[in-house]
Amino acid sequence: QVQLVESGGGLVQAGGSLRLSCTASGWTFSSANVGWFRQAPGKEREFVAALRWSTGYTSYAGSVKGRFTISGDNAKVYLQMNSLKPEDTALYYCAVGAVAQPLGVPGSYAYWGQGTQVTVDS
Repeated sequence: QVQLVESGGGLVQAGGSLRLSCTASGWTFSSANVGWFRQAPGKEREFVAALRWSTGYTSYAGSVKGRFTISGDNAKVYLQMNSLKPEDTALYYCAVGAVAQPLGVPGSYAYWGQGTQVTVDS
């Protein structure tokens, strides 16, 4: 059984930083795509960043490019978030999926964590 657990969320002032972590059990990150998505109240879940582990290729949403960085090792995947803005406030989810699938599409990911809340105060 695959389980993903996110951590590292919290309340931060605008301009601040947070680092989210995602730990997997029952799945080896080295054989997957790993993505971060977020969902704000009343909005659809949206793509944030992803890592295609087999090649090291990364992809970012335009709204976070240059501010967020996805990285990881065999045990954890991280999302370093800098220069946070109030519009980054959301529940952030980690997800894993098969290598052959598109990175930015929620349907490409078979397993999801429960999410960690990020709140950016202006």
